[in-house]
Amino acid sequence: MKTAKSLQGLRILSLSLNLPGPAALQRCRQMGAHCVKLEPPSGDPMRHYQRKAYDELHQGIHVQTADLKTSSGQNRLQQELAKADVLLTSFRPSALAKLGLGWKGLHRLYPALSQVAIVGTGGERAEEPGHDLTYLAEQGLVTGLDLPATLYADMGGSLLASEAVLQAVMHQQRHGKGIFLEVALSDAAAWLAAPRRWGLTQTTGAVGGAHAGYRVYPCKDGRVAVAALEPHFAAALCQAAGVAVSDMRSMLAPATQQAVAAFLLTQTRRQLNRLAAAQDIPLQTLSKQ
Repeated sequence: MKTAKSLQGLRILSLSLNLPGPAALQRCRQMGAHCVKLEPPSGDPMRHYQRKAYDELHQGIHVQTADLKTSSGQNRLQQELAKADVLLTSFRPSALAKLGLGWKGLHRLYPALSQVAIVGTGGERAEEPGHDLTYLAEQGLVTGLDLPATLYADMGGSLLASEAVLQAVMHQQRHGKGIFLEVALSDAAAWLAAPRRWGLTQTTGAVGGAHAGYRVYPCKDGRVAVAALEPHFAAALCQAAGVAVSDMRSMLAPATQQAVAAFLLTQTRRQLNRLAAAQDIPLQTLSKQ
């Protein structure tokens, strides 16, 4: 993916472990930042439980080791802080305080430095334990007993954190001093859940299953994700399926959904891929679950 080098010349120091912080740091590196990460002697836990992800997220990152609970580790930290423009952390506020990284003290020592602090839940709840799954569950994004398909809050939070770095840079340029910005993974989950709150992805919503052109259907040898939402796409789908629709409201009728489902069940994935290319229908065929 080609990315503008908006952060060229910026130096970021990260103390973040696991997923959201390293993902945010990688995004910043892709935008041109010089990224340094201090890891404890035991290393980042991700390096041990998912080496592939760790290696990908740390490409181009200058990883160093420092035990921040020792005087030598603290000296190393202070050396890096003196050179950094932005500090990225992912500790609870109490843990930051124990490491001597409270914002007031940092800002006094390094007034030009900004800090982006990733937390689970912001404000008064910042000390509460939690993880991606609990933040998604709180927003109604966990249905049934299946785990979500990916780590939405963590990855969404990493994007909010890289966005916060950009905000910090703008603040520094305008005001000549650093700023503290807190990024909560629970806020990322809430942002991702907004379409559900609005009703868009509820079962009665157009992109929640009510619209016959926006559903996942079984086909002859697998499944097909159909996204024929706009009127011209929906019309092409219905024409291919031999379904007569008087207007786009007809796409919300159960009979239309049943007719489209019946047609798709007669088609193989190869046939549907050809149909999509020929009739300009947005769909993606999938294997059987």
